[in-house]
Amino acid sequence: MYDSTRTASRRSFLAAAGGTATVGLAGCLGGGSGGLDEITVAHMPIYPDLQWYVMEGEGYFSEVDAEVTGQEFGNGPDIVQALGGSDIDIAMFGIVPAMIAIDRGIAARVTAANIREPMGIMAESSFHETFEQQGADAFAAWEEEQGEPFTFGTFPQGSVPDVLLRFWLRDVGVDLEANDSVEIIEISGASSVWQAIANDEIDGTSIMEPVPTIAQAEGSSVEMLRTAAEVLPGQPAAVTLMSDGVRDSPIAAQFLEQHVRATDFIEENPDATAGHVEEGIGMPVDRARKALDSPLSNFITDPAEITDATQVFAEFAADNGQTDEQLSNDQIFDLGVYDSL
Repeated sequence: MYDSTRTASRRSFLAAAGGTATVGLAGCLGGGSGGLDEITVAHMPIYPDLQWYVMEGEGYFSEVDAEVTGQEFGNGPDIVQALGGSDIDIAMFGIVPAMIAIDRGIAARVTAANIREPMGIMAESSFHETFEQQGADAFAAWEEEQGEPFTFGTFPQGSVPDVLLRFWLRDVGVDLEANDSVEIIEISGASSVWQAIANDEIDGTSIMEPVPTIAQAEGSSVEMLRTAAEVLPGQPAAVTLMSDGVRDSPIAAQFLEQHVRATDFIEENPDATAGHVEEGIGMPVDRARKALDSPLSNFITDPAEITDATQVFAEFAADNGQTDEQLSNDQIFDLGVYDSL
């Protein structure tokens, strides 16, 4: 059953500092030896983890034969660290941090996808036309005009937004090691990315909802330049990683059954879903509802829908030293739990 008494009061998305926040403090089994009486689920206050907030808000965890407790984090690398400390049973976070966890020897596999193609490359509107005309050379033109490099700010290196940004830059011909006209700074948490945009601290970002919708509503000059569908069709993003202890128990299928229910709920009940966003992430309900119509809001559960593009990320992660080797899909995924539903 889900223990709502352990859920901390919600913070406003716009007031949040980003970083780690604890939503529950259940004693975790860290890999699940023995009976699974309680499980701890890591998640992030972002749209790609929206199934968590629907499952929580709709009371779906009552269908799981264990006490489910959530622990909120600001970014994927922090969840990897928690997984390494055996503090987490299930993690809802990016595919690249999931690969890093597996590469480090953490006994877990991805059993579900949460979303596909949810990222956007955003940039100052004044840069758009120059980029469309000059491509990679637009960054040098920006530096010459502005007197400083074009600065992207996104989640820490190894996160999905960071990898997609680096993949896109490489794809358009930017060599980050040789090109000092482009700078990438690490920002922990979606709320902090938005604050950096609002404070004119960065010129662009790679980010997911609800940041693009907030930026548009606030009249920001940082606007969408490319969607993930344009950069990498079928792009994987947030996934559900389960420890081997959970995967080998009935809890795995029970949890994914509720994940499917949540995915269906998001599609069929967008107005009610917006209410869960307001409650869970702290975004005003009207903006939350608008973000659900975004081209970045593509919620799924079937992990097979992201396996092809995952190998692009696996290759990129290995080439950049984020994993020691390129992981195969068999090393990353356990498709059997979903297929058993």
